[in-house]
Amino acid sequence: MTTNGVDKTAIRDAATIIVVRNRHTDPQILMGQRGAKAAFFPNKFVFPGGAVDAADADVPLLTALPEVCRARLLEDAPRDMSNALAAAAIRELWEETGLILGKPGDWPDAPEDWAGFAAQGYRPDAAALQFVFRAITPTGRPRRFDARFFLLDADHIVSDLDDFSAACDELSHLQWIPLPKVREFDLPFITEVVLAEVAARLDQAEPPVSVPFYKNDEEQNLFLRLKGVGPLTGPTYRD
Repeated sequence: MTTNGVDKTAIRDAATIIVVRNRHTDPQILMGQRGAKAAFFPNKFVFPGGAVDAADADVPLLTALPEVCRARLLEDAPRDMSNALAAAAIRELWEETGLILGKPGDWPDAPEDWAGFAAQGYRPDAAALQFVFRAITPTGRPRRFDARFFLLDADHIVSDLDDFSAACDELSHLQWIPLPKVREFDLPFITEVVLAEVAARLDQAEPPVSVPFYKNDEEQNLFLRLKGVGPLTGPTYRD
């Protein structure tokens, strides 16, 4: 299926951000509901996130992702997309929830998609993001994404955690859902899988060295782990 010359079934790179509040006492996850007419996961409750834009690769992050996260992102990947993915995660958080992950600073030449973010007096900073999961949408879906999931402790957000007034209308019913109650909502299968991984990481402060990878292609569906040893080891994913 193509629209305006764009193949909508092609796999697009995407970033998803899982924000956890009160992780050590009363963990809550930030989620919202997609619209009934959405082509991808209609009516489902999801984390903020979306496709990587071409401009995201050139967004100047004040601090890059932790090196172990960059190393895992490089595995089974044709090029280094760590900056683009981190920028996309921060941008999608801002666009879909109005929350800001960044540090104070002027950004007079911010790209158009970042103008609202920059107008708040901040520049994006990826130091607190942790790469925790990767999943490729199975074949046969109207949209397919190679999604990288980033975990973020809400303490690093610099704006009011309960103020969603700057959010776009892509997600409705934005709310902090207690982790034990999340599965009472209508969730995509992969979201449930990711939530189990997040729940197991709540007491771990450092980014994971080993990252689950749900890989789907034309031949088979595989659960792998990205677990190269040391920084920037190259493609070493294993089952």
